[in-house]
Amino acid sequence: MKKITVGLLTAAAVLLPVVASAQVNINKVNGSTFNLGTADLESAVVNIVQWVLGFLGLVAVIMILIGGFQWMTAGGNEEKVASAKKIISAAVIGLIVILLAWAIVIFVVSQTQDWTGV
Repeated sequence: MKKITVGLLTAAAVLLPVVASAQVNINKVNGSTFNLGTADLESAVVNIVQWVLGFLGLVAVIMILIGGFQWMTAGGNEEKVASAKKIISAAVIGLIVILLAWAIVIFVVSQTQDWTGV
């Protein structure tokens, strides 16, 4: 089972640049990713936070898939089923935390958008 987990994580690490480049707008004029060189501080922070939360969401989904695969291949072994349930529940809780963090970031940015710092 550990070989399968290591294989899945290796495949995810190898395919991550392909997934990331498909979702990121790369500025070919100045070669900077996420437009960090030309963006103001607020946009740069939001872009970085959204990228990190997106990566963590991908990790949570991979963990759900690993738990589901472990459950399907448990063969009736109650210990493996219990372990798979723990993995899936932890990944779902992590996904909920990630979504709440994203909502908090969007809320804070929208509330402080017109803040002048006075």
